[in-house]
Amino acid sequence: MPEEARYVQFPAVPHGSKHEDGTPVLNRYSSYITRGHDFPGAQAMLYGAGVTDRETMKKSPQIGVASVWWEGNPCNMHLLDLAKTVKKAIVDKGWLAWQYNSIGVSDAISMGSEGMRFSLQTRELIADGIESVTCAQYHDACIAIPGCDKNMPGVIMGMARHNRPSIMVYGGTIGIGYSKLLRKRVNISTCFEAAGAYAYNTLRQPDDDGGDTSKTKEEIIEDIEKSACPGAGACGGMFTANTMASAIESMGLTLPGSSSTPAESPAKMRECVKVADAIQVCLEKNITPRSLLTKRSFENALVMTMALGGSTNAVLHFLAMAQTAEVDLTLDDFQRISNKVPFIADLSPSGKYYMADLYEIGGIPSVQKLLIAAGLLDGDIPTVTGKTLAENVQSFPSLPQDQVIIRPLDNPIKSTGHIQILRGNLAPGGAVAKITGKEGLSFTGKARVFNKEHELDQALARGEIPRDENLVLVVRYEGPKGGPGMPEQLRASGALMGAKLTNVALITDGRYSGASHGFIVGHIVPEAAVGGPIAVVQDGDVITINAATNQITMDVSDEEIQERLRHWKPPKPHVTRGTLAKYAALVSDASHGAVTDLF
Repeated sequence: MPEEARYVQFPAVPHGSKHEDGTPVLNRYSSYITRGHDFPGAQAMLYGAGVTDRETMKKSPQIGVASVWWEGNPCNMHLLDLAKTVKKAIVDKGWLAWQYNSIGVSDAISMGSEGMRFSLQTRELIADGIESVTCAQYHDACIAIPGCDKNMPGVIMGMARHNRPSIMVYGGTIGIGYSKLLRKRVNISTCFEAAGAYAYNTLRQPDDDGGDTSKTKEEIIEDIEKSACPGAGACGGMFTANTMASAIESMGLTLPGSSSTPAESPAKMRECVKVADAIQVCLEKNITPRSLLTKRSFENALVMTMALGGSTNAVLHFLAMAQTAEVDLTLDDFQRISNKVPFIADLSPSGKYYMADLYEIGGIPSVQKLLIAAGLLDGDIPTVTGKTLAENVQSFPSLPQDQVIIRPLDNPIKSTGHIQILRGNLAPGGAVAKITGKEGLSFTGKARVFNKEHELDQALARGEIPRDENLVLVVRYEGPKGGPGMPEQLRASGALMGAKLTNVALITDGRYSGASHGFIVGHIVPEAAVGGPIAVVQDGDVITINAATNQITMDVSDEEIQERLRHWKPPKPHVTRGTLAKYAALVSDASHGAVTDLF
């Protein structure tokens, strides 16, 4: 692809240029509007915005500080404060820093409602916003501060588009909640599982230690709700936010330790100060996002995701990031990496521990040291520090011998990765399964079909899913186009776990939260809205999910499937105007990342 088609703007001066006093030119883009008097209106606006003198105007790089801040969500409510700390550190260098915010939404607040349809498309809006501000304002570099799930891939996609020196500072993980009535640690996924236990009357206090067990299920669920989110930070398990942050750190796009440093810790504030020096390194050495977003770094991201038991959303987001950076990454790469990387982390949602626990034993850098030593993680990739990944983690401690969160590589939870790419007559374009091994490797059951997630949610709330036969619950018309917006379905998957309905599997052309676990398959392609085979599944069809052979099939002949499709008619679009309608018109399928700017 010609350079003119890739980038909106070129730097005003080449890398390595020097000012008259011999200092390196770091304002390679902003100098286009600040040198001379070709753009007096722009310079007047900059003076009005706080630039104090002509020398600063001419020589200082201008750094965009993009936080995905908004109030009302623990994942993001503190990001403005982190951004102010980043800005001060830049200003202390005598440079110009301009704060701005991108938009975001809370997955947990919108989960299970119409609001969740807006979630995935915010990834595109975040990327659009960062690209737009950076290019319109001629920023020389970008420091982005994301918090919730879609924030991380969104900021990286924006960085890849403008391709100027950039660093991500992860907002950090939340602390660990504790329910006095359940007498155990809780997190946001506990709330969704409690909903299922509430509906099926299995929500009770433990009675094995002689404590008071007189509380009603209403009192118990209210205690869980009040206890699950004890402060600022992203959801504490290896859910989507922590998955993406850990992977992006392993790609070299953050400072060491960013993904596991808790949101409210002094260390997170220290990271915000250190990032000013790091962005100077990136400017001086011309370290750009596309120089770091390579096939090798994406493979590192996949290795870390498989080892930690990360979210299935990672598949969607890595494909989108790679598409934006023009890196050749496909579903087959996920399966190839999954086949060789053991699942070793006893982390929620399928395990016992949280990111805050992992931080106490060395955090992600210590896990990286283990995987680099084993030859699974590429320690030679370059990073935003100007050093290699291996050099970044050299000074961090190795994992303690007596720790129990990360299993030895020769004694894993599962000998291969938990993410499996399935294909078959139900998903000829691919599907993504999250199989930790605790659920078994195969499942066969009769289909029970729901045309929207809310239909299943209502059936679960009424206690209508039986325990006496194996069922595959099929939720369709929830893909990128059909949803529209490919909503997460933690409300349903969490309720199934809480109700202990182990006789069911759940499949969808939509997606699942990183907090989901159980026998679940999502991202079925083609989706129902475009006439994929999932559109013609009927109640009673026998469906088999086999993670050992990577197949998902229904016991219906090809001829019968084609006959059903001949009689199938697409439903009327769920949304016809506004942002979701635009998204549905542009979006690609899930196997290509559900992006809106396919090349």
